[in-house]
Parts: sequence; structure tokens; C-alpha cells
Amino acid sequence: MSEITWPALVAAQQPEYPDAAALEYAQSILRGLPPLVFAGECDELTAKLGKASAGQAFVLMGGDCAETFAANTADSIRARLKTLLQMAIVLTYGASMPVVKIGRIAGQYGKPRSSGMETIDGVELPSYRGDAVNGLDFDEASRVHDPMRLVQTYHASAAALNLLRAFTQGGYADLRQVHSWNQDFVGESTPGKRYEQMAAEIDRALSFMAACGADPDEFRRADVYASHEALLLDYEKPLTRIDSRTGNLYDVSGHFLWIGERTRDLDGAHIDFASRISNPIGVKIGPKSTPEVVSALLAKLDPNKTPGRLMLITRMGASQIRDVLPAIVKAVTETGHPVTWVCDPMHGNTREAASGHKTRLFDDVLDEVKGFFEVHRALGTHPGGIHIELTGDDVTECLGGISGVSEDDLPFRYETACDPRLNRVQSLDLAFQVADMLGNK
Repeated sequence: MSEITWPALVAAQQPEYPDAAALEYAQSILRGLPPLVFAGECDELTAKLGKASAGQAFVLMGGDCAETFAANTADSIRARLKTLLQMAIVLTYGASMPVVKIGRIAGQYGKPRSSGMETIDGVELPSYRGDAVNGLDFDEASRVHDPMRLVQTYHASAAALNLLRAFTQGGYADLRQVHSWNQDFVGESTPGKRYEQMAAEIDRALSFMAACGADPDEFRRADVYASHEALLLDYEKPLTRIDSRTGNLYDVSGHFLWIGERTRDLDGAHIDFASRISNPIGVKIGPKSTPEVVSALLAKLDPNKTPGRLMLITRMGASQIRDVLPAIVKAVTETGHPVTWVCDPMHGNTREAASGHKTRLFDDVLDEVKGFFEVHRALGTHPGGIHIELTGDDVTECLGGISGVSEDDLPFRYETACDPRLNRVQSLDLAFQVADMLGNK
């Protein structure tokens, strides 16, 4: 394998490992491990995202805020996949448009933090930066930055990808399963009942097509791609390989990688890294972004203006998206870059409840998506997708929605390792509302 060299640039939000030799040992292991994904799969995703950038498809990205090794189980993966598939069915059926399905899965083990240290009851320890770096337990041993966790991240991601492929290609994602995906608590909710009505209509359509002799393979499987934030460069760089077909670099840790709001410095190591790999990539764009900065990012990350190469993931907050986004969209349109516009309505709407829990209001999440659609409709551009932190479980982390989670409910099933996620009822509710937006062009 050819050695890949990287420029010495400043990289924000990186762990501070106490033993440089231990880090090099962990990276040497990663460099020798097989790819988690393949270049051809990444190219397939780029082509599909190119259709989304042209207004011919819609992107659904969803999954955990921060994956954990403990929750990397068959039940947990199946529950998240089920939620993603249900949302995708709702969007596809309601909007009559192909949906590109991308999970925040098999790699989302690192998290940026606003502070390097955390204090609880007068005790100060390093902040939890995701299972790829240190442990969630608040004790000195758990919070040490351990490079061998990068190797553990690889193996956890490999296990998740194997199971994801088995589920999506082995019959679980068959459209004839649309009813079975709803045989639990969701079926009793208002979105669940609406979903059942839609599933019955799909069943009738499938029966008609079968009677006519049509049984496409696409009805029996689903393509679900893996994505995560390319935050920990000590993990991403050893898993970057030269494709033997083209000689191009691909980060084989995931199909799709994005650069976060805290690490998208134009002259920093993260943007430089993203500019060199051939995977489809995304950049988070927050309320302090300017048209000039975004235009410079486009020139750096997508100089050839390749459809599907670059996704701009806006995370403005419900109160700011209608004011900030229009100027950025206009500037991007003028550059001629065929970006895929995706709305992350989660990260700009985090607040603290009276109990001290981080939470989000479902109404804020929905309002940001509405603002995203309003801006793009007004400017004649395509609202190309949504990026949601969600779980397949009946958690009580985000407030409101038809599930009616209140502040008093927060402690009952607050299970996230970092940020609050929509539960399955809230996710399905959001999917129906977005499908309605897509249908009302």
C-alpha cells in the first residue's frame, strides 16, 4: 500500500493522547485493516446525491447523535434502521420521489465539545468526546484519551455495517414488510395509524403489480449508506486508501463524511482532508456563516463542480433560518456549484430544561424545516433533504410532538450519550409533515 502524506495543518477538536507511541501503534493497526466500504459504493452514492442536487431525489439522513459500543447491538441497529426505513417510505410515497437513505451509523463515535473539561460536584475531568476517544462514566480512568479506542471503533463499525447489509439486502427491507415495521407502540399513535393506511395502499399497489407480472428486485431490498462526522483525523487518515482503479483517495471508514461547524476552518486540517478524498462530503453551515465563507468552501471542496460531490447541511435554528439562509443560497446559486441542500433542524435548536437536561422542542425542529422549505421555494432551489438525530426507541429526550413528551417526562427515558434525539413516533410524525411539504410544490 502506498504511503499517503498529509500537510501539517492545525486540526481543531482533536484528542490529547498521553502516549504518542501508543497512538502510532493504534494507527498502524488501522492502516493494515480491510476497508469498511468500497470506492464503487461511494461513487454510487455520489451519483444518487447528484440527482438530489438536481431536484430529482430527496435525502434522508438519520441516526444516533453519538453511537456507543454498548448500544451497538442487533436490536438497537434494527430499531434505528426500522425508523429510517419507515420515514423513507413515508417520504417516497408522499412525495413520489426517490429517497436517498443515509444512516448516521457505523462510525459516529466521536463528538466535538464546546469545552475540553467538565465539572460535576466540584470534580473536574476531561469532557466525554465519544466512545472513540474516552468513556462516558465520570471517573478519571474512563476519561483518559485512549488511542486503542480507535481500533475498537473500527471493529464496532464493521459489525454494524455487516448487520446493516444483512438487514437491507436479506429481506428485512422488502416493501412487503411495511406492515410488520409498525407492529408495536407506533401503531397506536396518530402517525402510526396514518402509516398503516399508507401501508395498506402500498400493499394493494404491490399486489396489482405482481398480478401483472412485475416484481422488481428494488422492492425486496434497500440501499442504506453509512455516514459520520470526519472529526477524528487520527482515525480517518489511516483508513484513507488509494483506489486501484482511478488512483484517487477514498476514506473507506464510511460512504459519506461531513465536516462540522466547529472544524470547517478554510485553512484547517479538516477541510484540507475533505478536499483530498473522493467520497461525497458535507459541510455543516451555521447561523454565523457568510456567503463569502461558503463560496470559498465550495471552491476548495468542489473545484470541478461535480454533481453529488458536495452537500451543504444548514443548521441555523428555527429563529434564524429565514433571515440567514437566503443570502447564502443566492450566493451559492451564482457560483454554479450543484450542491445538495440539506436541513439539520436539530443542532440549532438545543436548549436546557429546568431539570438541567439538554432538550429540543419538536415544534422548533419542525419550524426550522418549514423555514428551510420556504427559503428554497422562494428562490427556486430544491430543498434536497433532512438530517435528523433519531432513535428507534421510545425515549423521552425531545419535547412535544404527537407523542406528547413533557418536561416532567425527560428523566424517565433520557438515554442519549450526548444530544437529545427524536423518538420513533416523533420521527414518523416529522416524516409525514416533510412529505406534505414536498408534495405541495
